[in-house]
Amino acid sequence: MNTATTRGTTRRKVFAIAAGGAALGLGVTATLAAWTDTEWVFGGNGAGGPGVGTSTFSVEQNTVAPFTTAGDWVNEPDNPGGEIVFGPDALDLTPGDTVYAAVALRAAPDSIAGDVELQAAVPAAGVTTNDAAGLLFDALNVRVATDSVAFTCDATAFAAGATATLIADGPLATTGGSASQSLVAEAGSTQVYCFEISLPDPLTLAPGTTIDDYMGLTVAPAWEFQAES
Repeated sequence: MNTATTRGTTRRKVFAIAAGGAALGLGVTATLAAWTDTEWVFGGNGAGGPGVGTSTFSVEQNTVAPFTTAGDWVNEPDNPGGEIVFGPDALDLTPGDTVYAAVALRAAPDSIAGDVELQAAVPAAGVTTNDAAGLLFDALNVRVATDSVAFTCDATAFAAGATATLIADGPLATTGGSASQSLVAEAGSTQVYCFEISLPDPLTLAPGTTIDDYMGLTVAPAWEFQAES
């Protein structure tokens, strides 16, 4: 066999194998390629909107008896809060006098249910008084009666057989509610609180004072209702 011919033939076979290998390589690359796809889901409300969130808890107050006007329900989250008026004689107390004022609470129309508990009185923020030494504030007594139905806020609310529940009875500066009250969600219930303020007779005088030191004083007690859903 001609050596030159043999070499040429061998060279052509090598080229053919190389070319075939290149073609095979392209084939392998095409085989490894694949279709891709993704799927997503989200927490919705069944109508295309968000389906996960937080509830709303908010307590409203109404200081305008009989607490039936929708526009009288407001939020007052900071001291001093809404104003309750103890009547025209409340600034002219003498030992033995008693005055009354009421407020109603409810869960807001868009709120979940919760509980509220009355705290002891503190001086109202931003209200000018002339009882810097706290003589009158410490001398006054408070009683609070509450019910989930409307009632007259006067001495009858504290009389024997009254339907309202007594939750506070003692010195103004240290007496809070003895129990919590439940508020139904979405303004489903109203809790009425009747405050009674009295100046004791006889008046217990602080050391080093006389009865004259208690005359002409003014105070502005503020109460917090701590609420929890």
